[in-house]
Amino acid sequence: MKTGWTLAMLCVALLTPLRRLSSQVPDSIAPDFMLKTLTGDTVRLSDLKGHPVFLNFWASWCKTCRPEMGDIIAAYGAHHRAGLEVLAINLTDQERMRDVRAFVQDLELPFPVLLDQKGKVRRLYALRGVPTSVFIDARGTVRLVNIGPITPETIQHGLDLILPVQ
Repeated sequence: MKTGWTLAMLCVALLTPLRRLSSQVPDSIAPDFMLKTLTGDTVRLSDLKGHPVFLNFWASWCKTCRPEMGDIIAAYGAHHRAGLEVLAINLTDQERMRDVRAFVQDLELPFPVLLDQKGKVRRLYALRGVPTSVFIDARGTVRLVNIGPITPETIQHGLDLILPVQ
């Protein structure tokens, strides 16, 4: 009897993270959130329904976040007129604001920088590391999740999945 109870608890422990990860599984609905921006505004993901959205979770201390940001800026510049929204979500609960501001100023980020000050969105998306990029189509469906550094080719693949055919 004791073995059965232990096995049941082990199954619950193993399956619980999988349920949370479903928020990142392609073809699932992107979990909604609302965060303040670096400029003091507020952004709610659901307000962007009707637009393809590229989320990028990052931190200033992340060694691979800085190099990939140039490719993300280029994608934004090339596709913003087609409706693409890029949201750069900083793991603010894990660093200092002066480092966030310096990163944003150094790279001249042209899109909203959201501050995940309490780690709620990080947990909502079951983040396993930074950088992580999530491509969401205009209906709010996750089409691609890239954990780790993203290449220009993967960015293009993600954009092909979420941008309207022209």
